[in-house]
Amino acid sequence: MQTVLVTGSAGFIGFHLSKLLLEHGAHVIGVDALSDYYDVSLKERRHAMLADAAGQGPGRFTPVIGRIETPELLADLFSSHNLDYVIHLAAQAGVRHSIENPRSYLESNLMGTFELLEAARTHPPKHMLLASTSSAYGANTDMPYQETQKADHQMSFYAATKKSTEHMAHSYAHLFDLPITMFRFFTVYGPWGRPDMALFKFTKAILEGRPIDVYNHGDMQRDFTYVEDLVEAIRLLMTACPERPADGQSPEGDSLSPVAPFRVVNIGNSNPVQLGDYIGAIERATGIAAQRNLMPMQPGDIQATWADIQLLERLTGYAPQTTIEEGVSRFVTWYQEYYGINTGE
Repeated sequence: MQTVLVTGSAGFIGFHLSKLLLEHGAHVIGVDALSDYYDVSLKERRHAMLADAAGQGPGRFTPVIGRIETPELLADLFSSHNLDYVIHLAAQAGVRHSIENPRSYLESNLMGTFELLEAARTHPPKHMLLASTSSAYGANTDMPYQETQKADHQMSFYAATKKSTEHMAHSYAHLFDLPITMFRFFTVYGPWGRPDMALFKFTKAILEGRPIDVYNHGDMQRDFTYVEDLVEAIRLLMTACPERPADGQSPEGDSLSPVAPFRVVNIGNSNPVQLGDYIGAIERATGIAAQRNLMPMQPGDIQATWADIQLLERLTGYAPQTTIEEGVSRFVTWYQEYYGINTGE
């Protein structure tokens, strides 16, 4: 049984990834602070479901409640468990919230990642996979985004902290020969999603008969990525361990560092969708026409994202397949069942 440490295990992506790993027979040690950034009961329910899944399948789940930036918390876990893999998802998320409360991003994203890297320095796992974000590409307009492009002009403090963790991780990979993959994910959505994200907010408002705020007057594109596709890609990347190039040369089209066992990989659907089409999928899934409140662009936001996933496909043989129509329908079904709406309850 492989032992995998997942930080942020009660979060949206962490829950889905932990569930998948349990189904594949792993021992998952899930660390989460259960912070009140959004509904804590949703996070508690996710952890409870992971415990249920472990009880019914081949995997084993060990929850650890605590903040990753707490000194020694991660060091103790690394020293007391023989960790095969580490997947770091815990972070303060949200572009707009980073404008209002930047200190929480500094503490969770930077200090938390530092504590993780320090723990791995003395007890190295086989491979560490750390979450970055498509927001790291910032003001880049050359699309689709490729991992080998420069990404120097982040548009939000959230993006700046995530890009900073890439630099931090690279230095530890170089200095201590720690194999690290950073994955940049693109607008993840699906069941059990975060209440602060567009799909959740739009669905809730539409079902309640309230207007939705549509930023930049709807002139936006996103490379929406279904959560189950994302976590399958992460699982497959676990065994795609980067190695320091013996000749100091990075293969063409590969983000592998010439001086470290370090790589950046995009995980996206590679199919940008207009915001209006996304809203249309929600309207069809709910059977209700949305009332649209057209708004200007929000500070720190970007107009479009689009992932080049050739590197992901070369490393894993996998490419996300779920369409917007399928993924949005599954979310709306989950939302209605979870909140007892139109289910006959």
